[in-house]
Amino acid sequence: MSGHAVVAWSEEGAQHSARWRSEAGVPPPRRVQPVRDTLTAAAAHRMASEGTALLWRSDFHNARQLLQAIARRIDRKPSKAASSPADAFNLHRQAQGQRARVLGSLLVQLEPDYSIALARAPDLRQACREAWGPPDAQRSLASLRELLGLVGAHEWRRKGLEVPSLGSPPNNRIHPHYGVFSPVRGEYLDLIAAAPLPSSQLAFDIGTGTGVVAALLARRGVQRVVATDLDPRAIACARENIERLGVHERVQVIQADLFPPGQAPLVVCNPPWLPARPSSPLEHAIYDEDSRMLRGFLQGLARHLTTDGEGWLVLSDLAEHLGLRTREALAAMIQAGGLRVVARSEVKPRHPKALDANDPLHAPRSKEITSLWRLSAR
Repeated sequence: MSGHAVVAWSEEGAQHSARWRSEAGVPPPRRVQPVRDTLTAAAAHRMASEGTALLWRSDFHNARQLLQAIARRIDRKPSKAASSPADAFNLHRQAQGQRARVLGSLLVQLEPDYSIALARAPDLRQACREAWGPPDAQRSLASLRELLGLVGAHEWRRKGLEVPSLGSPPNNRIHPHYGVFSPVRGEYLDLIAAAPLPSSQLAFDIGTGTGVVAALLARRGVQRVVATDLDPRAIACARENIERLGVHERVQVIQADLFPPGQAPLVVCNPPWLPARPSSPLEHAIYDEDSRMLRGFLQGLARHLTTDGEGWLVLSDLAEHLGLRTREALAAMIQAGGLRVVARSEVKPRHPKALDANDPLHAPRSKEITSLWRLSAR
């Protein structure tokens, strides 16, 4: 198991070890206690809260029920009062992190082929292969919560997500891969679909993710689109979606940090919207520490625009309502990049959290606006 994190534990008088798997970047647990379905939810919650990982050795369905019972106990704890929107955001993230840590303490062992030797265990081998690659002949441990996340991602990938901006069914579905942000916020795609194209010759799609923006530009008639991303999972995902949607002759997907070489009359970027530190590798599509990607895009945009070209920045103002970034700071970034605002279109979000009065961040979410900023070089 050289090169991989390893978990060691004692069971029935013998020492055991297995490879540790955590796509959330959680370090391997120091204490592991094998448990069965005689363990109560109260005891499981207490042990997990104290830092003991629970290696499940009974019926798989009962493990899922225990996980739900622990979650109910966590959610009954009253929230701390916040003094400001930024404080509410930080408290919410702290609570989310603590909740994830405790729920992630319920572990399941996978055999070398990713099968699970528990009663009523489902066949998760394909979901594991999609997330982790081919089996490597090693036993491994993973949290049940992450495993269930793999299953959810596998279903998203299998069924796909309908994107109305791409046209009519059935040829309008995006199939996100595990670890690649799904385009569930369709309102920003509506903005891209409606904005007037400065040219139909060439466009750059910066941080393509699933490839949905590149595909949308191609469907709008752009003859050539160069889509970039740093994440190998996103590259594979985008290429697969571009092929599925039949626009592969117009779209090239390459690995790059922000811009590809050259200039284009249209450069589009939908960076992560919140300037906060990701707590796991899977959060990089949501949180952009110190607005790194946003700053990089705005600082480099003018150099990659042709004369009379436009850069389209898709950005929510939720960070402003949370007190994480001001509109003045965004304006200063635009000016520092040698850019000016040509026009701006906006739309209210339609996602369920914007309407959920019980959401801890409901007040700022209810004010959120998503904008498409059309920028040009000064």
